[in-house]
Amino acid sequence: MEENLNMLEMTQENGHNHGKIEIAPEVIEVIAGIAASEVEGVAQMRGNFATGVVERLGKKNHGKGIRVELSDEGIKVDVYCLMNFGVSIPTVAQKVQDNIRQTLYNMTALEAEEVNVHIVGVAFETQKQESQEFEEQ
Repeated sequence: MEENLNMLEMTQENGHNHGKIEIAPEVIEVIAGIAASEVEGVAQMRGNFATGVVERLGKKNHGKGIRVELSDEGIKVDVYCLMNFGVSIPTVAQKVQDNIRQTLYNMTALEAEEVNVHIVGVAFETQKQESQEFEEQ
């Protein structure tokens, strides 16, 4: 794997080098997670038991449901999410891809080679109400 895939070099117009900026893959995960959560129709991101426990203790994990892979071809982002019942899955998935690509480019000047959206479930209104009641207790 090439070392500089997650590196950006800042140069002035006259060609002087200011140094390198290294962006950790975890930062890309957080940016992609927030961008995916912003899309209307996405109910929640997939997490595991540990992220659920941490979130109940009050710390929000913005990188959950995101897997970033850096390779010679570029950045590959996999998004695992649940959709709201009744939305058009292809339309919402396309919006998730577009929002992640645009947000990632705006914040880091990096372009994702692939943004793969994996729909792992559908959230119904009753499930939302039950989870809210559980959190209030």
